[in-house]
Amino acid sequence: MGATALPHGGGVAKDPLRLAKPDMSTLTLGIDFGTSNTAAAVLDGGRPRIIELEPGQKTLPTAVFLDYAARGTLYGNGAVQAMIDGRHGRFMRALKSILGTPLARERRQFLNERLTLLDIVARFLAEVRTRSEAATGARIERVVAGRPVHFHSAAPERDRQAAADLAECYRMAGFADVRFLNEPEAAALAAGAGEGVGLIVDIGGGTSDFTLFDGGGGRARVIASHGVRIGGTDFDRAISLGHVMPLLGMGGELGNEIGSGRNAVPPALYLDLASWEKIAFLYSPQTLRDARRMVRLAVEPDRMRRLVTVLEMELGHDIAFAVEAAKIAANGAAGQGAIRLEQVERGLRPALWQPDLLAALWPFALRIQSAVHETLALAGIGAAGVGRVIFVGGSSLVRAIDQMMRATFPAARFEYSEVFTAVVDGLALASTRVD
Repeated sequence: MGATALPHGGGVAKDPLRLAKPDMSTLTLGIDFGTSNTAAAVLDGGRPRIIELEPGQKTLPTAVFLDYAARGTLYGNGAVQAMIDGRHGRFMRALKSILGTPLARERRQFLNERLTLLDIVARFLAEVRTRSEAATGARIERVVAGRPVHFHSAAPERDRQAAADLAECYRMAGFADVRFLNEPEAAALAAGAGEGVGLIVDIGGGTSDFTLFDGGGGRARVIASHGVRIGGTDFDRAISLGHVMPLLGMGGELGNEIGSGRNAVPPALYLDLASWEKIAFLYSPQTLRDARRMVRLAVEPDRMRRLVTVLEMELGHDIAFAVEAAKIAANGAAGQGAIRLEQVERGLRPALWQPDLLAALWPFALRIQSAVHETLALAGIGAAGVGRVIFVGGSSLVRAIDQMMRATFPAARFEYSEVFTAVVDGLALASTRVD
């Protein structure tokens, strides 16, 4: 990617927004549509203003709940609460991860409609637009949208298709003018001017993105950007596969229906059950029949019965949230979390210790470190030439990432400012400057 000059936009306002006299013809929305959370902001008086998409909240969970009883759709924390309450419906999260894949365009029956997942994404973005219009009092048809440097770093065709899919979703959501900016470059714009070279390390829910920029001369000038498809949902998946799925029968053996031989339990179902974006599509009669059959054949049937319970009660997302909560706890000062699986079986709450967490995430940290070195190589800059390392994205707070980055840049200054909103701040700053 070529270098792009990004003017410094000044400070960032944090107070709730209502523009007194919005300019109906020029108001542009910045949207950071994330795998886990979404944020929106506008430029007001030369400064970015975060829009509270939910009261008192700077971000909105990127979650959708199709309520079968009410025959309606819930978004954000409302969707999460409906899932927790056990309401009858379909919960979906990590929708960004399906962009560029065949799953995105498969038509499925949702309530009384046959929709694709792109339709669901578009409706989520339309909800963000509607809430932003209500907050600002203006009609919004223009957007500067964040995107990862690569949606699919190892698959160029899928990468291009994902970009096209996201652009289509924004158009379906009612945005007539859609412009994209790489997320770490937006964060560089928000970081602003400063002496020497800075590095944005943006570890989100689905991707890790990096931008080297020169903050001298009152401007943030992009030198090089790079990215890899690794994020917080991959961290959760690794923890789930290592600490939860074996309790549900993964890694066990099945006896043959005829004869005395044994075979390994097929792993495919567990791989999907540990993946945020695939959980919602496991609850089918055929999957449940297959699980019940495995109970009859299992060498350790008690573990396999837990899998049947998960499928019967549709507890896959409950497990995913429990894993995520344990990850956050083990990453904190206490150094320990518990994966609360009491809904699956009374008293089932395996411990997750910080050393276990580091062991599970270290392979990802090594791949992220490799991508950082590739970014440096693209720029022709050595690690010693980086004076600032700026962490962005909730998953950048993981200790394994912090330790790896500090080992890579021992002389740099590390900053954690605006981890969750730096990207959308930059998108708002870019809203009048993107060609």
